[in-house]
Amino acid sequence: MERAWITKLLNAGFIDTFRHFYPEEKDQYSWWDYKTRARQRNVGWRLDYFFAAREMEKRLVGAAILPEVQGSDHCPVELRIR
Repeated sequence: MERAWITKLLNAGFIDTFRHFYPEEKDQYSWWDYKTRARQRNVGWRLDYFFAAREMEKRLVGAAILPEVQGSDHCPVELRIR
């Protein structure tokens, strides 16, 4: 269901900003289950996104997922625009 919703969003003209910069990158997650120690094994989900309207594409400078930042079951995601 979530994938279908994201596909619909992309088809409506929005950009997944992380995939815009890293279309082939694998195993990039922003959430890991505490109970199973999934973060240590890097078995997670990519739940945190920045989407941008297609008109913003020229202003996108960079995007990142920051798994080294600890303190939550989620890690920060970053979007740089000019």
